[in-house]
Amino acid sequence: MEKSWEGEPKNLSGWFAGRLPGDWFEGPPEVTADREEILVVGRLSEPRLPEDAEQETVAAARAARIDGFREDTRAQRMRIADEAERRFGRRVSWGAECGDVRKLFTTLSVPTMTRLHMPERQVLDTLVDAGVARSRSHALAWCVRLVAERQDEWLRDLREALAHVERARAEGPKS
Repeated sequence: MEKSWEGEPKNLSGWFAGRLPGDWFEGPPEVTADREEILVVGRLSEPRLPEDAEQETVAAARAARIDGFREDTRAQRMRIADEAERRFGRRVSWGAECGDVRKLFTTLSVPTMTRLHMPERQVLDTLVDAGVARSRSHALAWCVRLVAERQDEWLRDLREALAHVERARAEGPKS
């Protein structure tokens, strides 16, 4: 699933799918982007365990699988990240999932009023892009006061409305 901000190159998922070694992940990686960062998260295969393994054993094995992937692929991930950073002009962060365990590593924390990771920045950027707020700081204060209980449904509606506005602009008169 690719989420992007206005003006985002539409080929991020394709570029990473083509550039990453085919044996790293089960299926294509999840690629998410905002103005500062591209986050690539892939699903790893489950570790082999006895069928009667306790939940704590399964969780530990999954976490160890992710940690092993992180260490074993570090040099190659950094080379790919450097290449993507030159191409797309943003930092590349990584993560992995195994079963129900998800770990993000090398992710940016961008100062706004506080340090925010990509999902939080995407909420603020949507509000600014839609003209609801004048800055990330204003959007953050607005979210805290008014959107906390309904943010998912409301933001989905706002993104749909923005898509309609973008289509209308594209079909309108050219300057």
